[in-house]
Amino acid sequence: MERSTENLIKVSAPGKLMLLGEHAVVYGHPCIVTAVNKRVHAYVEHIDSPNDIVDAPQAKNPRFVLETIHHMKKKFGIRTFVKVRTNGDFSNGIGLGSSSAVTVATCAALNTLWNLSLSQREIFDISYKVVLSVQRVGSGFDTAAATFGGTLYYVRGGEVIDHIKIGTLPLVVGYTREKANTAKIIKNVAKKYQREKKKIDNLFKHITQLVNKGRRELENNNLKEFGKLMIEDHFVLKELGVSTGRLDNLVNASIRAGSFGAKLSGAGGGDIMIALTSESNRKSVEKAIEEAGGEVIKVETGIEGVISHN
Repeated sequence: MERSTENLIKVSAPGKLMLLGEHAVVYGHPCIVTAVNKRVHAYVEHIDSPNDIVDAPQAKNPRFVLETIHHMKKKFGIRTFVKVRTNGDFSNGIGLGSSSAVTVATCAALNTLWNLSLSQREIFDISYKVVLSVQRVGSGFDTAAATFGGTLYYVRGGEVIDHIKIGTLPLVVGYTREKANTAKIIKNVAKKYQREKKKIDNLFKHITQLVNKGRRELENNNLKEFGKLMIEDHFVLKELGVSTGRLDNLVNASIRAGSFGAKLSGAGGGDIMIALTSESNRKSVEKAIEEAGGEVIKVETGIEGVISHN
């Protein structure tokens, strides 16, 4: 990203949808994640002040912005002060990865403001460290989607970040209207893993098989087969204990309406589900989700990652 001649730097990063691989990714297994056209915007500038100023009304937790500033100042020896303002195309806390998106957008904007010449990989690495320092848990898939964009085959910590060559997927997103506590859900799965390691390992192996099959089906543009894998993945996640009655209702309604497949997306415990459908059947699936009590969120997938708007 080139430095602007203006003092105000404008950057945005996309949200994400997990297509396959929830929870298993935390334990080193692969997942498939896609960036969506719901973006978080960061505006940063130098200020003559004794403190940094953060104006992030939409941020789920302003600590993500503050920690990004503090981490980068310490890492690069920056002693000037900045103002960071953020806003988003979507509400925080619905499962589209706003925390990672705001972290990546802030990191990339400061990179430009301070003329650090960081690569995308360096922006990812810094942002992932910040997210971990704030919420203590996470695999970084949402940070990768916000940074690199597209549809990614991803392994925890960025060990593998491969772009899957596929265009926009005909996805319908349904919001359950119940808020999930992602960190709490991940911790609950960790406790279950300690109690029933063999059982959970087998579930994660099953999910890994679905992810690897899913990558091949996407690369071959075989959406009907990918949809079947989504349904299977949802049942594995139900067995893991992270689905809810509302998620199941929206998933089942989507399948009855003729979608290729549907599943919860993200940590579970509420938030959102996704349905893969033909464009000709999209309205029927959207109607089914709404009639089942969900809120339809319109998205495009495979969107470009973090970008400068200067």
